[in-house]
Amino acid sequence: MLASQRRERILAQVRAHGAVRVADLVTSLDVSDMTVRRDIAELARAGLVRRVHGGAVAPDTPARSTDEPGFEAKRTWAGAEKAAVARAALADVEPGQSVALSAGSTTWLLAQMIAGDPTLRPLTVVTNGLRVADVLHAAGDDALEVVLTGGTRTPSDALVGPVADATLERLRVDRTFLGVHGLDPDGATTPNLAEAATDRALVRCAAATTVLADRTKWGTVGLARICGYDEVDTLVVDAGLAPAARAHLAAAVDRLVLAPVPASSTPATPADPAPALAAADHRSTP
Repeated sequence: MLASQRRERILAQVRAHGAVRVADLVTSLDVSDMTVRRDIAELARAGLVRRVHGGAVAPDTPARSTDEPGFEAKRTWAGAEKAAVARAALADVEPGQSVALSAGSTTWLLAQMIAGDPTLRPLTVVTNGLRVADVLHAAGDDALEVVLTGGTRTPSDALVGPVADATLERLRVDRTFLGVHGLDPDGATTPNLAEAATDRALVRCAAATTVLADRTKWGTVGLARICGYDEVDTLVVDAGLAPAARAHLAAAVDRLVLAPVPASSTPATPADPAPALAAADHRSTP
């Protein structure tokens, strides 16, 4: 097969599915890993695809590999979708549990819902998110115990670093709810190296992990890898995710939950609680 023919096939897959993995192309094209990477590099130079860790995505897919926006900026993006994702994830919180919530705008919405639901008591919440802790403390409920990890504060109000990591190494929780900066074909990423390490500690301390991500996270690739899909028990995304990306994720994780977003929804804020939304479960097949 000529190089031009290989590149046409790679480009066709990117256009059809939004993303491709190097490992899959090696198999389907029957060429070496290096050959596939050279082809992707040529397509990227022509502006036809964008290279990401482990593959390529469509050139118009958003990417902020090293930019770490502040919390106030993040919470204004995809507000309705984040509210839907948080509401669907709430179904996995049960009274009597110990759970961990990472820092982030979607987990902050989940914390609001936990704080506002007295039926989810008693509950212990471990978090490295200052905004998450503030919401839970404001509930003023003795049956809602909040454990802060400590650590160094990031622009997104996360506590990270050796202190946070050491705390989490000594804890065990039933489930971690993990907000992420981006999802690529291979897993979850963040632009902050220290935050990635602390997020990995959050995953390791849990019996199960739920990743929360709205549709805009797909194809966004941060500098640091958090985890692969084999480490994720449940992935909650909004139902607006493109069909090709949905199919990829359904095959990659044990359980994919699709959260519907009403067309009339508006971004959720502390003064505008997120609407109650039903989650649609989609389990991947072998």
